[in-house]
Amino acid sequence: MPAVLGLNFHHDTSACLIVDGRIYAAEEERWSGVKHNRTTRKGVLTAPTHALDWCLRSAGITVDDIDHVWTPSMRPSPRHGSWASTEQDELAALLPGALGQRLKLISHHTAHVLSGYLLSGEEHAAGLVIDAGGSALGMDIASGRERITGYDLTPDSIDRVHQVTPAIAPGPSGPVRAHPSLGHFYRNLALRVIPPGNEVEGSMMALAAFGDPDRYYKELRDLVHLGANGDVHIAAPWGSYDAETPLGIEGAFWTARSADSKPLDARVDLAAAAQRVFAEAVIHVARHLRHITTVRTLVFSGGCSLNSHLNGTLAEQSGFENLFVAPAPHDAGTAVGAALYAWNYVLGQPLLPSPEDADWGPLPGPLPDGALSGGYRSVSGLGERLIPTVAALLADHHVVGWVRGGMEFGPRALGHRSILAHPGKAATKTRLNALKQRADYRPLAPLALAEEANAWFLGDGDPFMNRVVRARHCKSDRMPAAVHHDGTARLQTVSRGHSGVRPLLEEFHRLTGVPVLLNTSLNFKGTPILRTSEQAVAAAVELGLDALVVEDTLILAPHVRIDTALTTSYGTDRT
Repeated sequence: MPAVLGLNFHHDTSACLIVDGRIYAAEEERWSGVKHNRTTRKGVLTAPTHALDWCLRSAGITVDDIDHVWTPSMRPSPRHGSWASTEQDELAALLPGALGQRLKLISHHTAHVLSGYLLSGEEHAAGLVIDAGGSALGMDIASGRERITGYDLTPDSIDRVHQVTPAIAPGPSGPVRAHPSLGHFYRNLALRVIPPGNEVEGSMMALAAFGDPDRYYKELRDLVHLGANGDVHIAAPWGSYDAETPLGIEGAFWTARSADSKPLDARVDLAAAAQRVFAEAVIHVARHLRHITTVRTLVFSGGCSLNSHLNGTLAEQSGFENLFVAPAPHDAGTAVGAALYAWNYVLGQPLLPSPEDADWGPLPGPLPDGALSGGYRSVSGLGERLIPTVAALLADHHVVGWVRGGMEFGPRALGHRSILAHPGKAATKTRLNALKQRADYRPLAPLALAEEANAWFLGDGDPFMNRVVRARHCKSDRMPAAVHHDGTARLQTVSRGHSGVRPLLEEFHRLTGVPVLLNTSLNFKGTPILRTSEQAVAAAVELGLDALVVEDTLILAPHVRIDTALTTSYGTDRT
């Protein structure tokens, strides 16, 4: 029974174990409670201790049973000397002896792309990874780190066919290295648009839908040079980590400190221009990759592929016939890519089937003993009546927490640790954003029955909620809470292979005629998605949810009755 392990020691710390063809994967933040599990000091590394322990216990093996251990390298290249062996030694020291002795390094971007390609079901694909920065490219300062990388991928080969490297440009005090990091470019602008205390990249993407991209387009486009052969050069310092330099546009200076003071109309227009320039750069690279690989499918991963609006545009304009975004395209997913590399390329095991769900994490565990607080009460023993009862509550526009099955791996709730609601009232979005202390302009995502999605949305959905599509105009008035200001929605398609929310969605569709539910993660502002049943119950009370389902138990708020829900007849349109 072969077993391989992939680990990520940097932000979004995670572990992925593959045993006998089954994936066990979890993110350390779900135990630490620190979103992205970031360390307090730069350069300090931590092992995914709890996630690793859970993977081993769930698979029923020990560290001695693991054949290979791989992790992405993230050490920037120094000005002189060797770094690889030092990084490997440092990481190995964080692990139990047997694991540390087997640890090997893979490039950060290669781990990213394989987390998508090896789960895509494609025999031959192009791969594209774009993020803030990855592994070192070489020993000289000009080589820098991975920022934009293109691949030609087959089951037998991983060919790096495109690499964008820094350019050396003249500066006021000598040569300046201009980084080609589109990840840093987007974040730097987002810090100047979104006030502190918010998730800046996601918030700017949402705000861009309200703006006029033409207003500031020329000024931002002048910062990004798109050269021949898919090259990208970003004027210094906008492609680097420097987030302090003021950006001067039309006599005004934009900094992170000034975001609060800028007029909203200017902020939305700058966000819209930034989104357009960012998307144009990515499409420029993708089209070059299509030209040199001549394959039909693009696999996209890395931090920039979390931009679901970009992914929708990329699907339409890249020149590829198919787009597959990695199930977990953020840095936690590099543990999955590292494990899959060992499974497929090192051990030569067959490819795993393309997943319809990412329920690779822990079960919620038993409900806590004792009385519930806040007047909430539990109802057990519903058996087959549970799903119809909850569907009826949702049809009556109650907001329901939903905790069932293995926890999702990745940054988004996919129907295992979710808050669900009827999409038929715009006020529901306002209520949910208020509950979670999110800006009211931020959209909420729909999940839809995969076989019904085309009747409600234009474009291909995604089972991992990684892509924006357009809502059909004729259906928008039946799901206003799920449609963003620009008519788009970040759609999750739920197939018959989904183990968490599929039966409930089918029942809701039968009751209402609407095959769509509103879905947001079960968590508090600034915290990771909640892992356990105990955490879920506490959150339901504090957030004021109308109901909560934990596996087969229904928990109700004091004001909610289910006697009418239990007798609701099927086939009634209650939208």
